[in-house]
Amino acid sequence: MFAYVLPALSYLLGSVSSAIVIARVMGLEDPRKVGSRNPGATNILRYGGKTAAVLTLLGDVLKGAIPVAVARLLTDDPPILAATAFAAFIGHLFPVFHGFKGGKGVATALGVWFALSPWIGLLLVGTWIAMALLFRYSSAAALAAAAATPFYAAWILSAPSYVAMSVAMSLILIARHAKNIRNLLAGKEARIGR
Repeated sequence: MFAYVLPALSYLLGSVSSAIVIARVMGLEDPRKVGSRNPGATNILRYGGKTAAVLTLLGDVLKGAIPVAVARLLTDDPPILAATAFAAFIGHLFPVFHGFKGGKGVATALGVWFALSPWIGLLLVGTWIAMALLFRYSSAAALAAAAATPFYAAWILSAPSYVAMSVAMSLILIARHAKNIRNLLAGKEARIGR
């Protein structure tokens, strides 16, 4: 039963868009209609300010972490936990409550990894910070962290289910950043702090 119920509930929680909820509560414009039109913390930061961005980031991280943490209390089966984690991530990208048009998934993926393995979560944060400080591009930092995730998963968790999930999530994250990649290559990507 867990194999079906936990991923389904996880997907539903992942489908709640923190950016859209925060924007409505704080009286901001719908993030899908402003700036990059991405319902995520970076876009919210650009037009809604730091408080709205932090709340959005926290919400996105928690909706990845909470279902996985609850699932870990109920089972230690890697395939079920991997499916639950992946479902939260997919819910963020393709939310049933918001016309299947969601964010890029970076913060939700981070929440998933912190719940599965705090060490992987810390490594991902460290990778993001190092790349952001070095290159001053949020998207490049996210792409570097995504690319590193399967290696961290193989090293720390090693279970085939987690490694397969990490590869799938990383490929999707990279694909969701296609526009950012084009902008980076063309020198048009916005730098952090500008």
